Amino acid sequence: MISTHPFDLIRRRGLMLVLSSPSGAGKTTLSRLLLKTDKEIDLSISATTRTPRKGEIDGKDYFFVDPTEFDLMINRNQFLEHAKVFGHYYGTPRAAVEAALNKGRDVLFDIDWQGTQQLSEKARDDLVSIFILPPSWYELERRLLNRAQDNQEEITRRMNKAADEMSHWAEYDYVIVNKSLDQSVEAVRSILLAERLKRRRQLGLAEFVNGLQAGR
Repeated sequence: MISTHPFDLIRRRGLMLVLSSPSGAGKTTLSRLLLKTDKEIDLSISATTRTPRKGEIDGKDYFFVDPTEFDLMINRNQFLEHAKVFGHYYGTPRAAVEAALNKGRDVLFDIDWQGTQQLSEKARDDLVSIFILPPSWYELERRLLNRAQDNQEEITRRMNKAADEMSHWAEYDYVIVNKSLDQSVEAVRSILLAERLKRRRQLGLAEFVNGLQAGR
């Protein structure tokens, strides 16, 4: 028998969780840990014009497209946000994200401040933004060196850009200094739990309250 209790009318609208930081501050590691332990959130897969790095898979890590196709997607309004970062274009396909939110799934974004501003302009009520800071300038450089993904020239360029990226910290809802990975993960989880309980995300809540008031 299908229940008709007003409580069953409540369903949650998903949210868009943004993690941003300078390269090396830890947002990618935090994202991976969150995705591993939280079954209600999925990673947004971006389209990009850059070439794949070793081990990256098209359709899983990114959608790798050429610049012409990327321009066409912009003209068709197929992106929620897009930006040029380190000489390459990145964008978030709109359709998949909107479908997930409507199903009550959360979507995690690993994007920069430019993309976050665009998401805020288009879907502020669905957005929860967190900026990740390194504990020190020295530690930021050490992490970039230790991950061994980039040559020295690229590391220097990322360090030079870090100060500008960090200047946008005040545009975010929350700020976490990533001194301890375990503590940072717990902080993100706490934010996510609270944001999921926001009144505006509890669809059908008004009907439930009306039922309570009516003695049901």
